[in-house]
Formats: sequence, structure tokens, C-alpha cells
Amino acid sequence: MDRSITRRGILTGACGGITSALAGCTSVVPGMGTGDGDGATETATRQFDQSETFIGMLYATSGLDDDSFNDMANRGVKLARVRHGIEYKNAVPETVDQIQALQTEYAKSTNPQFDLTVCIGFLQQEPLTKTAKEYSDQKFMLVDAVVDRDNVANYVFKEHEGSFQVGVLAGSLTSQGFSAGAGQTRVDRKTVGFVGGIESDLIKKFEAGFMAGAKYADEDVEVLREYVGSFSDVEAGRQAAQSMYDEGADIVYHAAGGTGVGVFQAAQENGRFAIGVDSDQSETDPRYANVILASMVKRVDTAVFNAIDTIEKGEFDGGSVQSLGLDRNGLEVAYGNVVGPEIPELAKLQVDDTRFKIVNGEIDVPTTPEEV
Repeated sequence: MDRSITRRGILTGACGGITSALAGCTSVVPGMGTGDGDGATETATRQFDQSETFIGMLYATSGLDDDSFNDMANRGVKLARVRHGIEYKNAVPETVDQIQALQTEYAKSTNPQFDLTVCIGFLQQEPLTKTAKEYSDQKFMLVDAVVDRDNVANYVFKEHEGSFQVGVLAGSLTSQGFSAGAGQTRVDRKTVGFVGGIESDLIKKFEAGFMAGAKYADEDVEVLREYVGSFSDVEAGRQAAQSMYDEGADIVYHAAGGTGVGVFQAAQENGRFAIGVDSDQSETDPRYANVILASMVKRVDTAVFNAIDTIEKGEFDGGSVQSLGLDRNGLEVAYGNVVGPEIPELAKLQVDDTRFKIVNGEIDVPTTPEEV
């Protein structure tokens, strides 16, 4: 349905207006209206027009402005607002322990009543298993994990495939002399690194794909690896990457959300390179564009938009699992806007070739580091 946007943000800054759990325990950010951060406010007594579609956005704990995973999800709901005129509410849990309370508050809300609650990140899986059962009439979307219930539409990605591609890029460039932007490789070492956020089966898919891709490009490449236990600890990311650069790494790939900013900082400080994740981080955080070779873009924005689109069309696919890989354009390699043009064409062709081979089954990318 095609609706015009006729009202401004439901809440900005303060958390009141839906229920008490959304009113102070979270890092709540603007939603519903003409633009995030526009400063408009609604009161708790406002009666909303339920002929419009309302979406509850519940992000991962790394928060918005992570230039990565959450921001891609936010881009998807913004596109839905432009295309369909939906209204939405943003909330960010400060801790994992707050997630179920926030899911529950969206499910219980009657002013407005949310047509869909979008849950971003695998850490929402366990609490949603309980919430979705208790509130079986509420529709949910879950990104990066699966809850097997008829009121949950699940969207997962084949992160290992895209990570394999950037691994091929890293393995190719560490095996040769390469200089661009503020970085350069060492001709006497063939070493790259991987920094993960919270160690989990999901993040291990990034690790495994990257390792396999680097070895595919050059079997002599050494891959250093470390998990920092957080998706929002910039200093931990910087220290982990620093140790890798000290050990000879030319390029470090991160799958660590906001923690990845520290990886970019260390790359600049050492005159080396980094690879971003989830969004094109040379664009979302241009401060580090001169050391970002590429980013493994995960189209969370597409997943969020598609889920909202099913609500608009009355075709909610509860109980389904949508798996987005290279074959469905759920992933892509975005070369950095500063360093990317300087990358040798031969390396880019090698990356392109692996896409074709993965989609056609000629390359079977491992999903765990133990398989590499």
C-alpha cells in the first residue's frame, strides 16, 4: 500500500511513550517520522492511527552509528518508510539482559500496535524463543539466527562466502608488494589477520571463510586470529589489530561491529591495511578510507526491507528461513573508495572468479575454522 508520511517522530531522546521498559533502561534513538534525529516528540497520550504500518526496530547492543551492522538495518527501515510510508520506533538495548524485556514491550504495546518487530543480531535468538511463544499473535523478524515459530520470519546470511572473497583479496595482496592510500604491504611476509567480536558460530563463519580465501590465493599465507569479546570496544579492537601488525600482518579483516573502528585506527597508525564488514566502511567512516581495501557488505538493509514489504503486501512469511548468499546478492565485495581503484586488476579478477565458482558449486566454502 502507498501511504504518505503525515506525522513526525514518536519519541526522541526520552524513552517514554510505549511502556516503562522502553522508558529509561535503553539507549533509545529517534524513529517514526520524517527523519531520525529531527527533534520532534510525541506524548504518551497520543493516539496513533492504526491504519498505518508500525515497525518496532530492536538493534544489537553495539548501537546505531556503528557504521556497520546496525546502520545497515536502519537503512532498510528508512527505505521502507520512503517506499511505503511506514512508521517505526528504534530501541537499542544497553545489555543482552534487556533484550527480552524490550521484545516484550513491543509485543504488548497497543498505542501504537506494532505490525512487525525486527530483531537484529544472533544474541536476540534465545530471548525471542520465549517472547515469540508467549506472544504468538505478534509478528517478528529475526536477523542472523533462527527461531522455529510460525510468527517469526528468519533471515540468515552465508557470511563465509563473502568472507572467502575478501580473504582471496587479502591473500593475493600480502603475497606481493602493494602500496596505496596510507598503507603498504611488506614484501618479506605473507601474513594477514582476523579480529572477531564475540566468539560464536556466526562469527566463526566469517573467520573460516576469510582463512580459506587467503589460503586459496596463496597456501603459504599465515592467518592470525583473535576474538575480543565485544562488538563495541574500540580500544580492544585497536590492541588486537596492533598485535597482528606487530607480528607482520599486512591486512586485518574484522567481523566485530563497532569494535572494528579500532582495527582501522591501528591500520592507520602502522601504515597497513584493513578490510571492513557489513557496510562499505570506506564510505560510512571516511576517516579511515585511506587504509580500507574493501568491505564485505552484508545486505541486512535488503533483508529488513523485504520483511517489511511482506507485511505491507499481507504476505508475512512466518516460520520461514531466508538464506542470503552470493547467489541471491545477499553479499558483495565493495572496494574502498580511496584504496580500491589502486588494487591490481588481476587481484580483482581473481575475486570475481571465486564468486562464479562459489555460486556454481565449484568452491565449497567452509563454515568453521576447523574445516580450513
